[in-house]
Amino acid sequence: MSSSSPSTGKDPGSSPYHRFRGDLECGASNGNCSDDDEDTFDIPPKKAPLERLKKWRQATLVLNASRRFRYTLDLKKEQEKEQTRRKIRAHAHVIRAAFLFKEAGEKPVPGGSGGLPVAPTSGYGIGQEQLTTMTRDQDISSLQEHGGVKGIADLLKMNVEKGIGGEDDEIAHRRSVFGENSYPRKKGRSFWIFLWEAWQDLTLIILMIAAAASLALGIKTEGIKEGWYDGGSIALAVILVIVVTAVSDYRQSLQFQNLNEEKRNIQLEVIRGGRRIKISIFDIVVGDVVPLKIGDQVPADGIFISGHSLSIDESSMTGESKIVHKDQKAPFLMSGCKVADGYGNMLVTGVGINTEWGLLMASISEDTGEETPLQVRLNGVATFIGIVGLAVAFFVLAVLLIRYFTGHTNSDGTVQKFKARKTSLGTAADEAIKILTIAVTIVVVAVPEGLPLAVTLTLAYSMRKMMADKALVRRLSACETMGSATTICSDKTGTLTLNQMTVVEAYISGKRIDPVDNTRLLSSDVSSLLIEGIAQNTTGSVFMPEDGGAVEVTGSPTEKAILSFGVKLGMKFDDARSRASVLQVFPFNSEKKRGGVALLLADSVVHIHWKGAAEIVLASCTSWLDLNGSVQLLDQDKEDEFKEAIEDMAARSLRCVAFAYRLYDLDNVPKDEEEREHWKLPEDELIFLAIVGIKDPCREGVKDAVRLCTNAGVKVRMVTGDNLQTAKAIALECGILKSEAEAIHPILIEGRVFRSLSDFEREEVAENISVMGRSSPNDKLLLVKALRKRGHVVAVTGDGTNDAPALHEADIGLAMGIQGTEVAKESSDIIILDDNFSSVVKVVRWGRSVYANIQKFIQFQLTVNVAALVINVVAAVSAGSVPLNAVQLLWVNLIMDTLGALALATEPPTDHLMLRPPVGRREPLITNIMWRNLLVQALYQVVVLLVLNFAGRSILHLKSGDLIHDNKVKNTVIFNAFVLCQIFNEFNARKPDEMNAFDGVTKNRLFMGIIGFTLLLQVLIIQFLGKFTKTTKLSWKLWLVCIAIGFISWPLAIVGKLIPVPKTPVSEYFSPLIRCFRSCFKCRSHQRETDDGQEIGIQEDARQ
Repeated sequence: MSSSSPSTGKDPGSSPYHRFRGDLECGASNGNCSDDDEDTFDIPPKKAPLERLKKWRQATLVLNASRRFRYTLDLKKEQEKEQTRRKIRAHAHVIRAAFLFKEAGEKPVPGGSGGLPVAPTSGYGIGQEQLTTMTRDQDISSLQEHGGVKGIADLLKMNVEKGIGGEDDEIAHRRSVFGENSYPRKKGRSFWIFLWEAWQDLTLIILMIAAAASLALGIKTEGIKEGWYDGGSIALAVILVIVVTAVSDYRQSLQFQNLNEEKRNIQLEVIRGGRRIKISIFDIVVGDVVPLKIGDQVPADGIFISGHSLSIDESSMTGESKIVHKDQKAPFLMSGCKVADGYGNMLVTGVGINTEWGLLMASISEDTGEETPLQVRLNGVATFIGIVGLAVAFFVLAVLLIRYFTGHTNSDGTVQKFKARKTSLGTAADEAIKILTIAVTIVVVAVPEGLPLAVTLTLAYSMRKMMADKALVRRLSACETMGSATTICSDKTGTLTLNQMTVVEAYISGKRIDPVDNTRLLSSDVSSLLIEGIAQNTTGSVFMPEDGGAVEVTGSPTEKAILSFGVKLGMKFDDARSRASVLQVFPFNSEKKRGGVALLLADSVVHIHWKGAAEIVLASCTSWLDLNGSVQLLDQDKEDEFKEAIEDMAARSLRCVAFAYRLYDLDNVPKDEEEREHWKLPEDELIFLAIVGIKDPCREGVKDAVRLCTNAGVKVRMVTGDNLQTAKAIALECGILKSEAEAIHPILIEGRVFRSLSDFEREEVAENISVMGRSSPNDKLLLVKALRKRGHVVAVTGDGTNDAPALHEADIGLAMGIQGTEVAKESSDIIILDDNFSSVVKVVRWGRSVYANIQKFIQFQLTVNVAALVINVVAAVSAGSVPLNAVQLLWVNLIMDTLGALALATEPPTDHLMLRPPVGRREPLITNIMWRNLLVQALYQVVVLLVLNFAGRSILHLKSGDLIHDNKVKNTVIFNAFVLCQIFNEFNARKPDEMNAFDGVTKNRLFMGIIGFTLLLQVLIIQFLGKFTKTTKLSWKLWLVCIAIGFISWPLAIVGKLIPVPKTPVSEYFSPLIRCFRSCFKCRSHQRETDDGQEIGIQEDARQ
């Protein structure tokens, strides 16, 4: 595959991200294929239709449903969630009473007998029951009886402006009286549940039954002292497999639980003691004042205090996709809803299970299951291998039974020959059970139940490690999809830059002010108008401590920079805001790139202030204010002078924000409050006041991160709302643009130009875009769609509410954890906790690591599968017995399944991964390199072990005279050599395409620990547990022989890697067979679809 991106005009089919057709693990080559060509085991990474999810379950060969479907989506529970939501809305008070009753039984209520509080308690003028009932019923009359929001505030002993005091004692008291903002969660499943699920494997149950029968027959024929070994050893081996499997699954479950806790822990602002502070959503108490802005989640039930254009999306609670406007007439806010527009403050009146959202969350057990495309593809691989394994097992069973009962078993002493009318029924039954046990064990080894679970294991490990790299994964599939990303559309502000903004340049009243806080150059009129616009037209705030401490500025980084500039100009924030009353607010809009406010001053004068993108505000101006405070006509020369100042600032990578205002006739302002809410603020004939240049430095290391992406075949594109010149300057600084020569159309493009193109033209141009300036969220969405149509796997960063559609549409949506709104985070797949582009690149590394680790595990497991199956088949056909018995095969299964997955699926990412091109999402899982490696190793193992099987006694000089003992030694050497081959080969599997398989091996302590643990157990098995495994102690010379056989796999792997492989995937040559395989399963799926009840049957049985 080429590492470069496909060029414009190139046919999508010739793209380096071309998806191979006809491969077992891949699917249809494009999204437009007919249903006949569609692979059952191919699902989209996002928004997978329910029918597709049902389909792959029906086509899967499963011998242990409860384990195989442990981490997949419970389709039935998804359907039940909406029913639960409806019930809660209808019976919220009954459900809450039940929770309170349960809590009362579990802990004593201070100062009471455990009944529900219905009257004011503990020093507050209103009780929780009254607050909850009023908010739930949205009882306006009850609110008015209590004196409105001010009356409720007095009863709750708080101030609507300053909030509660914020002392620890007060917060603890409020929490004990009104409850805490959390809800009872259903306990995670205990270890014993996992143990129960692990042994429900059909093959293990058969082995346990066979072990019980063998135990009974052995004790009957040989006595309890010697007769229990055969059956007991199988039982102990099965128990070991079950325990190790349960421990592995339980550990994964705990990791997912911890990550889910992180997802729920939303950070938000509250006003306490007059200042805004950031706290966890779980720390909110009744009486808190919570500032809300567009994109926030309402964290608790509450009452509207004040605000402008505050609109709430209540669809998450009411089920109706209707935006509800909130004001004094409709003041009640419900927890769990989203702020769709505007801003405002709310008084918290209900938390935790005293809200409908809390009841809903407590009643719905969160299903952590989610199938990922890789997991489903591996189910396809496991199904195919399982069919082959079953066929081999039945073949071996038939051959061994026929050979035994016809008396053609080789007389090597390991199996007693069957003689008609002479061999007792008990002996015949015992040998038949042993043969059945071997066949069933072959199925255990051959059907890789652990293959799909290896994905979950590596994802769980990666998610935990990604948290340390400042990335919180919300959707499992995003981990693996990120490894296929071919382009990243990144925001500028806060992602490529530090988001630490300061005003470094000011151009006020047509003159550059140096330094920016030099107020001596400004007249009082200019200064007061500018301060008025800064203080009133903002969603931030300034807190000035009474003790004269440092001024605290809160808000978005841009707001903080402008407010800090205002403070330097002499602004007294609270004083400036108290001089005028707000008539109407137009919140900053990323489409229009400006925000405005209408103010009524004391002398009945109306000022309308606007603030936003400099050139856009300038375009609405017809005059300007000079240094003396006189209004001058804005002629062409002056306009060009302002434009030149803007371009000069932008060329130095400064964000340009302009301020303007206008006078307005009070008579033209709507008198009715409802009409005023819909009044559109005039935005023409503005008087230009000032331009400020805001510096936001590039993040350290971002240039290296961009270079790393480029070398990895991932194109980084900057999409920003800033001026095109600012965007160009930052892009050059970050390395997205290599030189000024690259800064040409369409590499550098403006959002309005891109959106004006036709769909076809957009697709052509999108391929070349590196920087898009003055873009709206819709432009970002159009770019994502165009790139995806070109065959790209697109990752997009976003922080605003309006970015949600692009985050949702992209293959991987990356929301910013610090500046991102809750709406953006909920639409994303991964949250970048430090808003840093370098963390995005780390996510790409982890995505590639997930895919690489799965491939390592597949190569290792298939090598064992092929070798074990071939050895047993050849031995069964030729000798009538097998060198590897049931207990030995179970131990091999444990090595290659759970322990192998733990060792190989938890390899950390390496820099080598970033030297490869992106992984095609439908590229074969088993590449030609993997086929070469596994065939070389499997062929070596098969040849060596079969030679030992047939000529081992003479090669090893086993001439003790005791044939049975010699054969036992020979079979022990075969078993020991086979296990050591797997241990040595585990190192080879770490680096399938690198010569040095030992690079970084000592850094992976888990890998080294598992290798050491496996080796130790193998020594114990051979030297001390021979009774159980039917082995005998080996001399040090034979140990050296076994180690030498295993060691040869290392140089052999190096030699094997010198063998060239064809570019065409091996699976292409077997496409007719694979099509036949698929059509068989389609027929099977079609038959199963006739009964709706069966579509979730496997999974539901597994969970119950």
